[in-house]
Amino acid sequence: MRKLLLTGVALAALGLPAHAADLALVLGNANYDRIDDLRGADAPTKAEAGLQQAGFSILTEDDASASEIRARFRDFVTRATDADRVVVALSGRFIHAGAETWFLPTDMRDTSLPEAVSEALPLSAVMTVLASHPGQAVLLLGSADDEGTGRGLTRPGIGDLAIPQGVTVLRGSPREVASLMSGDLVKPGAPLMRAAQSEGLVASGYLPDSFSFLAAEMQAAPAPVATPQADPSSPYWDMARAEDSITAYQLYLDRYPKGPNADEARARITTLKAEPERQAKADEDALNLTRDQRREVQQNLTILDFDPKGVDGIFGPGSRGAITRWQTANGFDPTGYLSRAQLTALSAQGEKRAAELKAEAEARQAEIDRQDRAFWEQTGKAGDEAGLRAYLKKYPDGLFAELAQERLDAIEADRRAEAQAADRADWDAARNADTIASYRDYLASRPKPAFKAEAEARIAELQQQSQESDAIKAAKAREDALGLPSVAKSLVEQRLAQMGFKPGKVDGVFDDNTRRAIRRFQKASGLTVTGYLDQPTVAQLLAGSIGFR
Repeated sequence: MRKLLLTGVALAALGLPAHAADLALVLGNANYDRIDDLRGADAPTKAEAGLQQAGFSILTEDDASASEIRARFRDFVTRATDADRVVVALSGRFIHAGAETWFLPTDMRDTSLPEAVSEALPLSAVMTVLASHPGQAVLLLGSADDEGTGRGLTRPGIGDLAIPQGVTVLRGSPREVASLMSGDLVKPGAPLMRAAQSEGLVASGYLPDSFSFLAAEMQAAPAPVATPQADPSSPYWDMARAEDSITAYQLYLDRYPKGPNADEARARITTLKAEPERQAKADEDALNLTRDQRREVQQNLTILDFDPKGVDGIFGPGSRGAITRWQTANGFDPTGYLSRAQLTALSAQGEKRAAELKAEAEARQAEIDRQDRAFWEQTGKAGDEAGLRAYLKKYPDGLFAELAQERLDAIEADRRAEAQAADRADWDAARNADTIASYRDYLASRPKPAFKAEAEARIAELQQQSQESDAIKAAKAREDALGLPSVAKSLVEQRLAQMGFKPGKVDGVFDDNTRRAIRRFQKASGLTVTGYLDQPTVAQLLAGSIGFR
């Protein structure tokens, strides 16, 4: 792998102008060990001549492993403290999850969230360094239109970026990034906005229309006439006032501890620190969470037993309370608002808990199935009526429930054929009414009614239903309150089918088969068994499938 560090001293030895205080980090990863290669992603590492001629010290690496990226980035962080202008160019594969995006090393084992957190370069860390150079920091991102696939909670490509005040971000293909690097980026006086548009790059962050990264004054010119110097701290102070955050004011003080506005900055920091919730809210607002990302937060909170009172993508009092309880349990300040680090931690915990719940449900279902099969062997397998009814009484949603009911229906059909016409007529009347009273009337109508067993079994079922009616009504109300559209119900049916719970036709309509499948899932998951959806059931059922997308 090609490694290179060009310093101002080396450039001077070549007779080139040297500005050692300007720094660039250029990484281009084209050839990956275990994930798809990205052809041409190393183009920016071959387009450094313009930066060199402009006097930048360049830290560069192509096809960099995780350890090599860490080493280059560590050097960059150390050197950036004394730099005036800074450029970071990252070209290769990216993934994102929640509010974080990672640049992938070539030895990345897979694109899962745990692997990203431990091995890849988070763009939030890059942004932190660039934020200390407002108006003089550019981030170039070269990626592919087709970023492949993510894994679990991650998604391919570059996600929504939280761009600090004064940082310019330009995104495009590796070729477009390389072209800008070797052209107008380092051309004194060249408007960067116009150059980005010409190259087809997507610009965001700090980019006024007339902004040029290298000022026109860098060109050879007559000695300037002495003029009164403007306060160099003014741009920093203006940005600090506009952002009005502890970070922004501290940045001003770091650069100008004795600046004309230093006392006011310190006073404002003191005020903001007395309002921790205000700053926490500003930090979360800066994440620019989408509604789907908020749903993911709520789903993770739910499966971690911090009930947000709904998975709707809206952070109301229920969600804020759940976030506060989660923060307290995990040693964070209980503000009710999420930071980037907390969002990443919550996502990782949610993914881990989802895997645990899946394993627990599978183990529980295996034991339920074992007991179910054993009881079937003892009762219903022989095919006699008493055994079949005993099986259905204990396992109404069991593995052999449909088979047992079919055999009982056949027994009833045979008995019906043998019964007297009057007996059949009385039985039909009782079945049509389908009440406890109608079945008792049938049993009392003759000494030996042909359908005695069926009548007694149905009376027992209706009595059980009566006892559970209030609970079922409440369960139905909870499901109705979820307001699930047809597409969400279809997703529920698909998940039940994937898990082997046999919900019947996947059509977004919950019938008896669907209710039985929901009951089976709830029993296997250790949930309250009702056959109706509630928030805990939805959260566990859709663990690994974010929201109702």
